[in-house]
Amino acid sequence: MAEKSKIEQRAGLLNGFAAYGMWGLVPLFWPLLKPAGAMEILAHRMVWSLVIVIATLLVMRRWAWAGELLRRPRRLGLVTIAAAVITVNWGVYIWAVNSRHVVEASLGYFINPLVTIAMGVLILKERLRPVQWAAVGVGFAAVVVLAVGYGQPPWISLCLAFSFATYGLVKKKVSLGGVESLAAETAVQFVPALVYLLWLSSHGSTFTAHGSGHAALLAATGVVTALPLVCFGAAAIRVPLSTLGLLQYLAPVFQFLLGILYFHEAMPPERWAGFALVWIALVLLTWDALRTAHRTARTLRAGLETSGAVVATGTVGATPGADDVVAGSDQPVQARP
Repeated sequence: MAEKSKIEQRAGLLNGFAAYGMWGLVPLFWPLLKPAGAMEILAHRMVWSLVIVIATLLVMRRWAWAGELLRRPRRLGLVTIAAAVITVNWGVYIWAVNSRHVVEASLGYFINPLVTIAMGVLILKERLRPVQWAAVGVGFAAVVVLAVGYGQPPWISLCLAFSFATYGLVKKKVSLGGVESLAAETAVQFVPALVYLLWLSSHGSTFTAHGSGHAALLAATGVVTALPLVCFGAAAIRVPLSTLGLLQYLAPVFQFLLGILYFHEAMPPERWAGFALVWIALVLLTWDALRTAHRTARTLRAGLETSGAVVATGTVGATPGADDVVAGSDQPVQARP
């Protein structure tokens, strides 16, 4: 049984690395779609993602959620809001990468956990621990430093961070699985995207004008969107959320390194200073989340022992492990950059 658990956890880790690795390396893909513009790429991504997700659901035979969603107008409204917000996120990200703002885009996903926490305080009236307040304060200072360095606020980073934080907040209310959620959202996006592509076909579409290879790459946007999400879903059910909370930083780290080493974007001293402050804030946030998780796990074990849940051999039956107490409950797990 223990051996099977280890195999499952190893498979979960591999899927987690695969998901965040693909999200981290995706800046290499979007430039391949030129001369298509960001809007055309975005529309193709919406259309082909729905095709891929429907095929996935047909294989998995998971359709019961759709009827239930249609019978709940409020939940359907939240899905529509999520679709609108992630459309903004996708569009800005594609434009940023193809306009050589990869480093600034990576910053958006570095500060996303800080923005999510700030929104939790402002919108959900959550209470923060002192270390979390310190992390948010350092993150705010980082934005100020970067704004001074840029001569203006880092709008791309802020737009990506706030749109994805809002998306996460709405998805928390919707409470759908990853594939199901993507299916619902792309279904909302599908008609406007298809209408735009049909209009574009008579106004300069690149889909049929640049050969079958280019058309295949545009169609592959569906796979690029769905495949990491499938891997993430496989990881989420096999490894603790605390582990996923740490793995999420792989994506912006890869993006940051690609921006510097592959796209050769400039990193003046003030930008390094801003990023350093962001990384300090994330270290504080991660340390506090892990400390809180271990403390909660110890309290849980002590309570179980007191109530007589410890069996004669000293093991706890059907008891969640320490790592299963979510270290990332205050730290969002990204599902998509």
